[in-house]
Amino acid sequence: MMYKLKGEREDRERERGREGDMATMSARAMSKAIVGLFATVPSPCLLSSSSSASPSLSFPRQRSSFRLHGLFAPTFPTLCTSSSLSSAPPSADAASPSASSHPSQSDDAAAAGLEVDSLDIRVGKVVKAWKHPEADSLYVEEVDIGESTGPRTICSGLVNYLSLEELQDRAVVVLANLKARNMRGVKSNGMLLATSDASHSNVELLIPPEGSVLGERVWFGNEADRLRQNSPALPNQVQKKKIWETVQPELKVNDEGFATFQEKYMRTSGGVVTSKSLRCGNIS
Repeated sequence: MMYKLKGEREDRERERGREGDMATMSARAMSKAIVGLFATVPSPCLLSSSSSASPSLSFPRQRSSFRLHGLFAPTFPTLCTSSSLSSAPPSADAASPSASSHPSQSDDAAAAGLEVDSLDIRVGKVVKAWKHPEADSLYVEEVDIGESTGPRTICSGLVNYLSLEELQDRAVVVLANLKARNMRGVKSNGMLLATSDASHSNVELLIPPEGSVLGERVWFGNEADRLRQNSPALPNQVQKKKIWETVQPELKVNDEGFATFQEKYMRTSGGVVTSKSLRCGNIS
């Protein structure tokens, strides 16, 4: 009986040993599969090549903060920097993104799309600028937008970002149908549109392209969008319906320096409105 029990115990130990060997082999196979996966995942790192006009790609292995089915998956971040314009925008005859290309559009974004034509955005020129006598952060400008009544008076909080010399005789983009506001004793009738970074530490005025006509109305998209553009709302309607507050979050400068609304370019007859160097900025 003792020998029989001893034999059965030895049989069980041999069986456990075989199961352990199989688990070890499976773990090694899985490890090789994971290493093989990383070896085939490219990273978009461009290297210049002295022997060819075309860039070549390097494929360093990298780990990401995201996991896909228990394995590391690579991520390719988009970096936005201050730089010169990197490419030319499509012509005004090119097709614009349609509503169908944004099936997951939020209600706010959809509302902004309906209201953007209610804004009266025009090409202007600063003919005179001076510091506000009662507000250290404000400039007062006389801005010509081609009206028969002459230049408008507009107050702008640009003292910390632009000098008076940079404002003088400058072409600008003007939101012209805001309700007039009293700003420390000066009635401001409009707003100069500018872009800023996330921290609002850098601010640049939007730049109308060369060839733009003083006083012409800006539009978004292609030539067909211009022809469909509705008449702007009255200043009282803009304030009552909060049209600017609805549209403004969708106004951006993209990573190429072009002003956009929901991926549609902000245009004049001269081309696309731009920023000088800021990228991926908000417009306000």
